[in-house]
Amino acid sequence: MPKVTVVNQKKDIEVSAGANLREELRKQGVEVYPGMARYVNCFGHGQCGTCKILVTNGMDNLSSKGMMEKFTLFRMLSAIGHENEMRLSCQCSVNGDCSVEVQPEMNLSGETFWQKPYPNK
Repeated sequence: MPKVTVVNQKKDIEVSAGANLREELRKQGVEVYPGMARYVNCFGHGQCGTCKILVTNGMDNLSSKGMMEKFTLFRMLSAIGHENEMRLSCQCSVNGDCSVEVQPEMNLSGETFWQKPYPNK
């Protein structure tokens, strides 16, 4: 069984392979939604973006991003600086061990965003 480590809560959770990350975290008492979003959210349809997580290790052990998830993360300014590490927990299937941070802070300093090199053309 894959193991999900919640870094900022120092909690390890064993889940069945292919399980939805949002559902498994909530079953174990890990709150993925901040503030009022606990009550007002899209219920796992990938539209509100409030169940975002920061994957610190094991991104390759999660399902790939779909178009809805990519669009939702694009319009959520909180993903700036962590575009490749940010996921929506409702859209992730767990296929192996990974480490995540729930309710990640917004990268207000922009050290990653502002120092990105332009791609070579």
